Amino acid sequence: MKRILLLHTGGTISMSTDQRTGAVKPSDEHPLHQYSQLFEENIEIIEEDILELPSPHVTSADMLKVKKRLAKAICSKQFDGAVITHGTDTLEETAYFLDLTLDSTFPIVLTGAMRPIDEIGSDGVRNLQSAIWTALSEESVDKGVLVVMNEEIHSARYVTKTHTTNVATFRTPTFGPIGIVSKNNVRFFQKLVFEETYDVNAVTKNVALLKAYTGMDSTLFYALDDANIDGLVIEALGAGNMPPATLPGIKKLLDKDIPIVITSRAFNGIAQDIYAYKGGGKHLKKLGAVYAPGLTGIKARIKLQVLLEQNSYLELIKTHFN
Repeated sequence: MKRILLLHTGGTISMSTDQRTGAVKPSDEHPLHQYSQLFEENIEIIEEDILELPSPHVTSADMLKVKKRLAKAICSKQFDGAVITHGTDTLEETAYFLDLTLDSTFPIVLTGAMRPIDEIGSDGVRNLQSAIWTALSEESVDKGVLVVMNEEIHSARYVTKTHTTNVATFRTPTFGPIGIVSKNNVRFFQKLVFEETYDVNAVTKNVALLKAYTGMDSTLFYALDDANIDGLVIEALGAGNMPPATLPGIKKLLDKDIPIVITSRAFNGIAQDIYAYKGGGKHLKKLGAVYAPGLTGIKARIKLQVLLEQNSYLELIKTHFN
């Protein structure tokens, strides 16, 4: 008999609708507890309510708590896979944090819901089914942490939420999903080119995230300098370029050995140092900025935070991102 560890952390998948007001809010009891009969008799599902949080409330400390529980499960050698239900707003961040910090011998899958369980067209139970089937599949081993939503399987490294309410919100820009779930069949057609994991037992570093915009100046960079941050990620323009008025603030942070990682605010494509004009990618790289090709700003922030917990110096950070 196969055993699956099912960790509930909260989110819409654990909520119901107040029929008087239409407000969606947490239920007194997790509504998914009543659906264990949907799975085959030769599967044992061990359920735990590890957190009960709307995903905007999730912190790095909460992600670490989930990581430590999963690490304990891996060491126990008592499980064949793990599924985590999570709110969708920050699901991709928790998924990527787990991907970076766990060297798992079994599949780890995150899922959630865009509609509460008592709403017409609710997707939570189906997503949970798909996630458990994926966690049970031998093909899911060595694929890294996975996100399963709307019958698609995505890599935690690249998946992102793309729509505020649509059930098909989770997408992997540029690269696409790595597999699909059809009924109870799990099919993969891509694999990770490389994997990386880092041992993290605490999350103490303060990494900020800024999005570039036309006419941006150094005001926010000076404010971050006063805030004593440990690192900064910038979602830059285009392939990774910044308005020239931001350069004094960027340079001030770099001169203090605060690592700055550049991604793109564009939905598709990768950040890279192409342009040699003032504020262009080649100029920023010469100043000391690091490029994160393929990662979104929020993923690059998670990775920089994890690397800083390793006490990585700037050259090593550059190597890990490149």
